[in-house]
Amino acid sequence: MTDHHAPQWREWRAALASPRMHHAWILAGKKGLGKHDFAFAAGRELVAIGRDAPVAENDPDIQLLTHLPKDDKEAKKAEKGEAFETKRNISIDQIRAMQARLTTRPTLGAFRAIIIEPADDLERSAANALLKSLEEPPAGTFFLLVTHRPGLLLPTIRSRARILRFNPLSMGAVEDALRAAGDHADPAEIALAARASGGAPGAALSFIAQDLAPAEALMRQIASEGDPAFLLRGKLGEEIGARPDRARLSATLDLARTVLAQKLESPDSIDIPALVDAHARLVTLSGQARSYNFDPGFLAMEIGTLLASAAPNRAASDG
Repeated sequence: MTDHHAPQWREWRAALASPRMHHAWILAGKKGLGKHDFAFAAGRELVAIGRDAPVAENDPDIQLLTHLPKDDKEAKKAEKGEAFETKRNISIDQIRAMQARLTTRPTLGAFRAIIIEPADDLERSAANALLKSLEEPPAGTFFLLVTHRPGLLLPTIRSRARILRFNPLSMGAVEDALRAAGDHADPAEIALAARASGGAPGAALSFIAQDLAPAEALMRQIASEGDPAFLLRGKLGEEIGARPDRARLSATLDLARTVLAQKLESPDSIDIPALVDAHARLVTLSGQARSYNFDPGFLAMEIGTLLASAAPNRAASDG
């Protein structure tokens, strides 16, 4: 989906052409905007400099630091590209192992790219250890920190990195991205997914893959009418499913955040402070759901309660 990132590519390539390119970059923007793909494509452009041979997909000079599977069973899922449960944070041991490799030169060329994703999930000790590498980067080593929550990075890390921002796309651009991805959804479903995506093609793809149209309708109804009898929240729990996997939980939470965000953009007699607080609580809930041990009924009630904050006359309609 990097076709929609022309401004980011211009900034990146201008930096590549500069004799003093910044050694650390923060790729910041909401989930689903293609930051992951951009990071790897940018990393390939970087390590290709001065090489005669093309850069392979699994090039040894491009290293990814991310969540680790929690056990061997989950590791096998990860190897197959399937969803897997993770250890909660990127650990200091992972950073130290990376730093040990940085004592040697890049394997095939003059440059290496270290991609850390999600960078906001670094343990505090890991973030402090990384800071040492950012302060004194080895020659030829560049860091790409991918995050949708840049505010959670240490201020000292943010101060040592150049921020490359990724903004939500227009609905038309999201629809174009869905069609380009070869999805077989009909035009009406593509339009609905684009509206529900909040400008993020990845979220739109998840919306279609997880068949979240019924959940989206319920969420918008709760945000518009409230749900004093808890009936809509019960239906939302049924739509989420009895045993939702990680991908479905994540897509459901992203959808709820989009519905709230769109309400914030088009307020109609709503309590703005309460809605902002609801959005913040939903962000926190999204982080807590990393363990994926949530009871779907409880999750639906939490989401429904937060969405009800967007309904007009909230106090009267939702108790």
